[in-house]
Amino acid sequence: MDRKRLLRNPLLWIVAVLVLFYAFSVLFDENRGYTPIKTSQALQQIRDGNVKEATIEDKEQLLKLTLKDGVTVEGGNRVRAQFPASSTDEIFKFLDEAGNKPVLETKVTQDSFLMQMLLYLVPLGLLLILLMWMMNNSQGGGNRVLNFGKSKAKQLSKDMPKTTFSDVAGAEEAVEELYEIKDFLQNPGRYQALGAKIPKGVLLYGPPGTGKTLLARAVAGEAGVPFYSISGSDFVEMFVGVGASRVRDLFEQAKQNAPCIIFVDEIDAVGRHRGAGMGGGHDEREQTLNQLLVEMDGFDSRGGIILIAATNRPDILDPALLRPGRFDRQIPVSAPDLKGRKQILRVHSKGKPLSDEADLDGLAKRTVGFSGADLANVVNEAALLTARKNGTIITSVELEESVDRVIGGPARKSRIISEKEKKITAYHEAGHALAAWAMPDIDPVYKVTILARGRTGGHTLSVPEEDKDLMTRSEMIARLVFALGGRSAEELVFHEPTTGASNDIEQATKIARAMVTEYGMSAKLGAVKYGQEQGEPFLGRTAGRQADYSLEVAHEIDEEVRKLIEAAHTEAYEVLNTYRDVLDALTLELIEKETLHQKELERIFAAVEKRPRITKFNEFGNRTPSDKPPVKTPAELAKERGEPWPPAIEDTLDDTLVQDAVPTPPNGNGSQPQPHQPQPGQYQPQPYQPQPYQQPQPQQQQQPQPYQPQHPSSGPPNYGAPPGWTPATVPGGAPQPPQWQPEPTDAEAGKRSFDTDPDNRT
Repeated sequence: MDRKRLLRNPLLWIVAVLVLFYAFSVLFDENRGYTPIKTSQALQQIRDGNVKEATIEDKEQLLKLTLKDGVTVEGGNRVRAQFPASSTDEIFKFLDEAGNKPVLETKVTQDSFLMQMLLYLVPLGLLLILLMWMMNNSQGGGNRVLNFGKSKAKQLSKDMPKTTFSDVAGAEEAVEELYEIKDFLQNPGRYQALGAKIPKGVLLYGPPGTGKTLLARAVAGEAGVPFYSISGSDFVEMFVGVGASRVRDLFEQAKQNAPCIIFVDEIDAVGRHRGAGMGGGHDEREQTLNQLLVEMDGFDSRGGIILIAATNRPDILDPALLRPGRFDRQIPVSAPDLKGRKQILRVHSKGKPLSDEADLDGLAKRTVGFSGADLANVVNEAALLTARKNGTIITSVELEESVDRVIGGPARKSRIISEKEKKITAYHEAGHALAAWAMPDIDPVYKVTILARGRTGGHTLSVPEEDKDLMTRSEMIARLVFALGGRSAEELVFHEPTTGASNDIEQATKIARAMVTEYGMSAKLGAVKYGQEQGEPFLGRTAGRQADYSLEVAHEIDEEVRKLIEAAHTEAYEVLNTYRDVLDALTLELIEKETLHQKELERIFAAVEKRPRITKFNEFGNRTPSDKPPVKTPAELAKERGEPWPPAIEDTLDDTLVQDAVPTPPNGNGSQPQPHQPQPGQYQPQPYQPQPYQQPQPQQQQQPQPYQPQHPSSGPPNYGAPPGWTPATVPGGAPQPPQWQPEPTDAEAGKRSFDTDPDNRT
């Protein structure tokens, strides 16, 4: 315990006061030097005439006697004795009848009004001091009674360990944006010469664990200016007006130390959308937010005060807080990609002994969707597992186990299950793996296990080969087939389902409903979003949750969701029924080994063929899909030619890619040829040549001809045009546009469509 904390301890001061009071009482005691005796002994001395002087104190009922020379009682000639108040007259009588007539003195003590008040005020004051000390030391000493309105922001000191931008990996864009702010604070002249102003606020938003607070610590470590850190929950307390007062005090401190940075973590605790009037208009949180808005908008442009805030709920923040002038720059901090995951794993593996077989790059490929905190936890769990085994080097086995622990929790090794339940679990997971392996548009299966983890009895892990931001309709249907593969295996083998597929059904329903209501992947309901996000009334949104579609549409939504799930269910059942022998073989190996990886699955699934890709809607109306393939990117062309990509020297765009542009086939999506596209900087505008109006001729019913490409490389994309449209300029010698062809008949269109109804699927 340091000296300052020791001196602040009130118990030490209380003991010191008591010691001083005792010393004062002993040194200045009027009864000092008088030997206490019994009252009977004192009266006997009065009768015997041995008393020289006598003093009576009425308040304390005390009799003090000074004996004659040579007379002592219990070793002293000055004695004192207590007597009851009712015997005061008898004491006076004894002294009056004494033969030697001693000198008598009487002390009548009367307390003043001040002394009487002190007797009540001193204990009360001590009690109040004790209560104040207890409140001041509650919550770790941060809730000071006399400092309720003061800011609780902590200023980072120079001796604290610093975090720099080199410690941040996997967030290059965010680092670049924040580095500019740090450079502005250190070199403002370069920006002010261009008339640039420093951003007043920076909002870091993204999922939990992506490194928002770490980025703020990196700014604090490199900015070289005072840095204040506070949580959004530190503003509002139980007393009214404390939040607004703390906001004012925080910015007053910042202005006195400008230029500086203020970091507010979890700003959604105080910056939520202001309510719609429910709960009263004087909500303490809203009052704090209003004060924050005023302080942010009232910054001095030369003050150099920057507010950095972090949240994982930007959707619930008040719009007034997000407008330019307050948070000028909003930086998304998302989950890292493959490159970022590799960098993060290298950062967190520094100082840890890794074996040569530990493949961090392969681990980064298997951890798609992991945040930076998840990856740090993976490496730390691997180190803990190695220490648990008394190992000295972290191997790939510990890294693999740590990934499983982060995803599903620790393995339940002590769980005892029957052979029947183990067989059902093996068939269930084998059904998932086989259904996923047979679908062409799904991530490859990396591992299948029947070891229980967390609340699951087993799991099948599919790992994407690359990061994806988009998902096609066929991929989502493949995910439905993957999810329903376990239940289909139970129905196929045991003739009845179990409760083990409850989570699979939940995930499949969520995917199918999102396809219908959010992504417009139902031909019957069209590209319409059904259902609006309704928040809580205290977030400024309506209190009622009213559907924005009719009951008939709700019924159709349920029907479309059911059709998608039933179609995927039937597809999974067909796959398992077709490859029943493979399903049995996989189940036996699972029961024997409990965990199978991708290489073993490739051997077992060698005879499994991919199912046809499910890509088309069952109804397109007049929107017939084009037979023309999409354009090929330079990377695809280089791959076909066997050339490296990207090239070592940056080449200009090949003119042949533009000159080889071909007309769009006559399929209803536009039938005009693409004009020659000049190189940038070489375009010469041509005068507009209006086309004479012609009476449309009756169209002849003829079958559309399949498109035959005439050039090895494709041209720029054509987004379609209405019939009869011609470009304003047609290069000389260009072929005339072909005539518009009618739509194919319903019978022919049905040959290229996919019906999601399982009853009509072949």
